[in-house]
Amino acid sequence: MKSINPKEISTPELHGYLLGAIAPRPIAFASTVDRNGNVNLSPFSFFNVFGSNPPVLIFSPARRVRDNTTKHSLENVKEVAEVVINIVNYRMVEQMSLASTEYEKGVNEFIKSGFKEEKSLLVKPPRVKEAPVSFECKVLQILPIGENGGAANLVICEVIMIHLNENILDDNRKIDPFKLDGVARMGGDWYCRANGDALFEIPKPIRNKGIGVDVIPESIKNSMVLTGNNLGRLGNVESIPSDSDVSEYGKTPVIQELLQRFKNDYEGLEFHLHQMAQEKLLEGEVEEAWKILLQNQVR
Repeated sequence: MKSINPKEISTPELHGYLLGAIAPRPIAFASTVDRNGNVNLSPFSFFNVFGSNPPVLIFSPARRVRDNTTKHSLENVKEVAEVVINIVNYRMVEQMSLASTEYEKGVNEFIKSGFKEEKSLLVKPPRVKEAPVSFECKVLQILPIGENGGAANLVICEVIMIHLNENILDDNRKIDPFKLDGVARMGGDWYCRANGDALFEIPKPIRNKGIGVDVIPESIKNSMVLTGNNLGRLGNVESIPSDSDVSEYGKTPVIQELLQRFKNDYEGLEFHLHQMAQEKLLEGEVEEAWKILLQNQVR
């Protein structure tokens, strides 16, 4: 394990480690205006949501590492305390990247990147018509953290209007992550796309009180097959199947075949039971996985 003291390396090197490790990061595609009404559009990956009552988003137009200059977006929100934070999806990511070009002050990145301006309802900056979601915000506070290159400037925003493209909603009128097709920043020139096999579900522990990994029998915890993720899913159940349920499951043909084939090979039986249980876990069949894993416990 390599250990690094941030004070002992250069800011560019530290910047690279931070952006490479803290990823993926959502993108705030921020549209702002200056006091003269000139529009700016720029992406920031130092961004997230921090509350829902009131709804608060924070993004950071950090000071440039190479020359310690500030960005036009920061200057604009100081002059006009409003911003529209547009969410970026895959179909617009290349144009979004083009908008990150450091054009001269006064150049409209909407025009340069080919996006269409859509008039906002409550704030002066326009929103990106192509964006799947746009948040009209008022700026509550700008909090500078340092004065050197790379220093953060936290722009704390309250959402006062939300625009959703209805095409990203599911039948329950909730945002469907597959339809959203969001993208996020990685380190360097890398991005990631939140779609396809990259999306997966994990039941939230707040819905029940999981037994915990510490309760799992040692022979299962020390498995040569099961991963930490597998153990976490097993530990998220509220109770382990009863001996009678495990015994009843043991009567199924597939278990009977394994028991017969490995009746004189305990380790081989355990290995194959754990493999079978892992497959069930990947299918979301947690209770069945438990019944498979406990076959050796009730014999």
